[in-house]
Amino acid sequence: MKLNEIRDNEGATKNRMRVGRGIGSGKGKTAGRGVKGQKARTGVSIKGFEGGQMPLHRRLPKRGFNNIHAHDLNEVNLGRVQEAVDAGRLDASAPVTVEALVAAGILSRPRDGVKLLGVGELTAKLSFEVTRASKSAVEAVEKAGGSVTVAYAAGVAHRGTASAEA
Repeated sequence: MKLNEIRDNEGATKNRMRVGRGIGSGKGKTAGRGVKGQKARTGVSIKGFEGGQMPLHRRLPKRGFNNIHAHDLNEVNLGRVQEAVDAGRLDASAPVTVEALVAAGILSRPRDGVKLLGVGELTAKLSFEVTRASKSAVEAVEKAGGSVTVAYAAGVAHRGTASAEA
């Protein structure tokens, strides 16, 4: 086989339809666009346009609330942290921070910080430095002999929630 003999597999490519080339082609005259009106023209096709009637997306009421100040936190369960410690991906002697969790593969990216949740069992003595922690998580960590420090992430305004160490 030579370079000039290489070609695609049979059926891998399809010839494009040439429109507007006479009625005998099957795609002549209106070229598959139907007839007349705004949508038959090129470059214009208003989404949601209903011919002067109030469009559906404007007839329906607004619902809900989008909080622009909300924190985009990662949630981490104690069970996942214990699995990482058992697998040797997380150092039990070093403090467990957002960077350590990302390096261990527990989190894909840091976002605005981490909230520690109490699902699962923790047996290792760990010191956590997280953005937030649930009461059950703090109790489980302290029961295992560890500690939880709630430190707010840089650039994230906290809302006056109490520290877990208090």
